[in-house]
Amino acid sequence: MSSPSPASAITGTWVWGNSVDPAVDERGRGQPDLAPRAIAEFARSKRLDRVFCNAPWSTHTEPMRTWFADAVASLAEAGVDVAVLGGTPEWFDRPTLAATWLTDARATAAFPAVQLDVEPWTEETVDPAHFVPGFLRLVETVRASAGPITVGADLPCWLARTPHGSGSVFDAIVRDLDSVAILAYSDHAEGTGGILELATPVVLAAAASGVRFTIGVETDTPEIAGGKQHTFFDEGSVVLEAEAAKVRAAFAAIPGYDGVTVEHLLAWKRLRR
Repeated sequence: MSSPSPASAITGTWVWGNSVDPAVDERGRGQPDLAPRAIAEFARSKRLDRVFCNAPWSTHTEPMRTWFADAVASLAEAGVDVAVLGGTPEWFDRPTLAATWLTDARATAAFPAVQLDVEPWTEETVDPAHFVPGFLRLVETVRASAGPITVGADLPCWLARTPHGSGSVFDAIVRDLDSVAILAYSDHAEGTGGILELATPVVLAAAASGVRFTIGVETDTPEIAGGKQHTFFDEGSVVLEAEAAKVRAAFAAIPGYDGVTVEHLLAWKRLRR
């Protein structure tokens, strides 16, 4: 695994899972690399600005309460912002579940943002007439429970080429968000099917809406990513850093750009050089 230079273009990561013993709590995943101090140390070593940290259901109950509170506190000590991360497809039709989840997480720790991830979606199955009002209803419900914290979401780049009204689905929903992680999964930055080709229309739409945005890239296995062309799993960490630098060079001057975010911490940590 490479140690990035101070000029690393990667500014954030997603954390899915936890170090809680599953024998003690069914929500536990028993992942030692996701112990609070281990998360914070990795984020510090990579000089990250932010971590999207997953909070399971009923985060305010033990032992998850201790793990999540310690994770947020450890990251704060490392100078890293935390956005509480969560989402299931069920939230789309029952947004009050999301509000309950966020209320419980906010009762556990103080953090500046919430990051919604309510996938899976596919370009072929999304019905804009149903999806847009449903997503906006979810965001509105979450915002009512968010208090002073900002509301962001993970959105796939193909939403910008899915028509809706006079624009796209992305146009219709991004204006209700404070920030967005643009998922542009590819194993290269430039050329056909690259991150820049995938992300550019979405980046321009995000900038036009005045929201902050980060570019999401994948490092998990090809089986999880849906194909080796969507992930840096085979390429390794040196190539990941190099391609992220190309993304920064292309987008850094665009208002709202917040860097490259890696999906996800465990997979990234295990990348070969």
